[in-house]
Amino acid sequence: MMYPYMTLGDGTEIVHSHLIEDSGEQKVIVHFERPTADGFDDARCELPSYTWTEKKGFKDEEIKMFTHLLESNAHLLFRYAASGGVKIA
Repeated sequence: MMYPYMTLGDGTEIVHSHLIEDSGEQKVIVHFERPTADGFDDARCELPSYTWTEKKGFKDEEIKMFTHLLESNAHLLFRYAASGGVKIA
């Protein structure tokens, strides 16, 4: 299951997974997606290792910015992943 996290000014949607148990370690998958004329740019990163498993259409500078955003928000992403997403009334 993926949960919405935020939308950036350029239309990039950021969603995250539930908390995943993998070999005794907890991880969260974060997905970035931006609409284009031909489909979507997309990227996927696994936390806490910050391993990018997919990068299509985004420039290296954008991936660096996403990495910085993830470093600043990882604690929140883990909290929201454990509780079933951001609770918005």
